[in-house]
Amino acid sequence: MSDTNQVKPFKFGVVVRKADSGRAWAERARLVEQAGFTNLLMPDHFVGPRFAPIAGLAAAAAATTTLRVGTLVFSNDYRHPVVLGKELATLDVLSDGRVDVGLGTGWMREDYDRAGLTFDTPKVRFNRFVEALDVLRGVWGEGAFSYDGEYYQLDELIQEPKPVQKPFPKMIFPGGGPKMLRLAGRYADYINLTLRVRADGTAPDATDGGLESFLGKIETIRESAGDRFSDIEIGTSIQQVGIPQDTENWSAVNISRQNDTPQVLLGDVSEMVEKLQYWRDHHGLNYFVLHNDKDLETFIPVVEKLAGQ
Repeated sequence: MSDTNQVKPFKFGVVVRKADSGRAWAERARLVEQAGFTNLLMPDHFVGPRFAPIAGLAAAAAATTTLRVGTLVFSNDYRHPVVLGKELATLDVLSDGRVDVGLGTGWMREDYDRAGLTFDTPKVRFNRFVEALDVLRGVWGEGAFSYDGEYYQLDELIQEPKPVQKPFPKMIFPGGGPKMLRLAGRYADYINLTLRVRADGTAPDATDGGLESFLGKIETIRESAGDRFSDIEIGTSIQQVGIPQDTENWSAVNISRQNDTPQVLLGDVSEMVEKLQYWRDHHGLNYFVLHNDKDLETFIPVVEKLAGQ
């Protein structure tokens, strides 16, 4: 379905995981800002070579002036939402309102196993995530907040500081399975389309790949969002760019079935630009995240041509 009557400007994010020093991290953040990216995003896993997100985002915000900082995405099970809410409100104040809150249920089984955390069923993790959203919105609001849920209980908590952004910082949701897509349609400001995750948490579900599934996710969001569909920045993570070559794979996603989606951008700059324009003009996708900042040099010319258009 075409959304050419509601074309939104292009926005770009990039996932940055680590650097060799504080100076190098700051320089990376400034490069991302100067290249025209909207967001610097960080993952949230215990396993693998990555900085802790909150400290990394604070340093990136301090090194820049307009760049938005956020996560793709915080794993809800790793922090109580009261703790996360206070950290993010503080960061929003210190960054002058430049925080985007990416939040998901938590999915990667190896994180849980190696850290000694209980890996609950998808249903439990999802329901706990829904409650966490209520808690975050509650503690970011005015006045005392009480909550009596199955997983979280709060008693007249007044938490300060409050975020600069009103009523709340912008929310980024992953969009894989239908339940998360429907929830994202109701609450998210940004949605990053992904593959559905296997129930055992070992990997994304390869059977969920392909063009038909990808397009179906957009329609699920449309149905859930209703009148607010045009207000949501919808996109996906770009897993491969430029001329195919053997590169270090940071993702658990098997991209072999994704060639017809914007997750794979092959060819020269003009070919990559044309494909993103097609997906924006014909399917309403306008927010694209470069999954690996090692591809920045290849992708920056694309951003320079499209950002804000």
